[in-house]
Amino acid sequence: MKTLLNIIWLVLSGFWLFLGYMLAGIVCCILIVTIPWGIASFRIGVYALWPFGKTVVNKPTSGVWSFLGNVVWVIVAGLWLAIGHIASGIALCITIIGIPLGIANFKMVPVSLAPLGKEIVDL
Repeated sequence: MKTLLNIIWLVLSGFWLFLGYMLAGIVCCILIVTIPWGIASFRIGVYALWPFGKTVVNKPTSGVWSFLGNVVWVIVAGLWLAIGHIASGIALCITIIGIPLGIANFKMVPVSLAPLGKEIVDL
């Protein structure tokens, strides 16, 4: 079932969200100082490409630096990516078959706003 959901996700919203994360990662890597945010963007982008069967957990070793880094991330790219997830989630929830995908989009909003201090693991 998760493979079917991943394929539908990829076609309807996953590819576009993946491109958004890759663009944010490239911009962050160009700015040199924000390379750690670029790496986090690439990591979350791959998760946005194929999310079913994976989950996001907090890293136990993250501390205040992750929080401060996430504040910078929201300013640089996090807000726009979160808006993309919300808009895509609303559009997917209009149809009955898209409701699980819309809910998955809404679940990705917190990680799009605060990717530092998070880890993606298989279920």
